[in-house]
Amino acid sequence: MHRSRLYGIFIDTPAGEADAAITFWAAALGGSSRQVPGEPAFTQITGAVPGLAVDVQSIGDQARYHVDIETDDVEAEAARLLRLGAVLVTDHGGHKILRAPGGHLLCVVPVQSAEHFFAIEAEVWP
Repeated sequence: MHRSRLYGIFIDTPAGEADAAITFWAAALGGSSRQVPGEPAFTQITGAVPGLAVDVQSIGDQARYHVDIETDDVEAEAARLLRLGAVLVTDHGGHKILRAPGGHLLCVVPVQSAEHFFAIEAEVWP
């Protein structure tokens, strides 16, 4: 058995437009922006959606959105999603990038939330 939950929505933005996107999304969602420590490509929009990370990610590609699913077992969660029809894009060892049916990207990552919050909110999978 393992547990997982939707951790966050990421607004992937071409690097040259990231500052404008950060300003826009913080104002649009009624939050404030905060650089994620140790992650220069990520700026968190705090206070936007309670219980859900919303970040602008500066990327070297076209604009898109992706979601992160956090889990206490990356291998088991990725396998579950692959059985549901996702395909593996990249295996980074500690996390995996998948493409869901329909073409959307999602990342399967280790638990990012506080453990007590994860324990309450996560789904349990056989």
